[in-house]
Amino acid sequence: MHEYSIVSSLLERVGAEARAHNAIAVHRLTVRIGAAAGVDPDLLSKAYQMFREGTLCAGAELCVQRVEEQWACPECGRTIARGEILRCGQCAMPARLVSGDEIILEQIEMEVP
Repeated sequence: MHEYSIVSSLLERVGAEARAHNAIAVHRLTVRIGAAAGVDPDLLSKAYQMFREGTLCAGAELCVQRVEEQWACPECGRTIARGEILRCGQCAMPARLVSGDEIILEQIEMEVP
């Protein structure tokens, strides 16, 4: 389960940001996860619940925002609709993944003195 390593990295990054801002607590984390990122949001939440104890995130809520896959033609920019063949109908170029494979720490809500 690579969700554990993702949570470990997430907590390290949040800890570094919290220390840089002299935060005394973290209240909420918002993470964007693409549908093609290979991350199970439920497993990520469970891993977060386990690993946050003893950190500044011990009482922090984890909000996961799912990002659907979006494909487009790299040549003409035409958007490829979900369920279509991943090839441009106009110029026959293979589609390129534009979004949906990301894992992004979007926001940290922390308490600073």
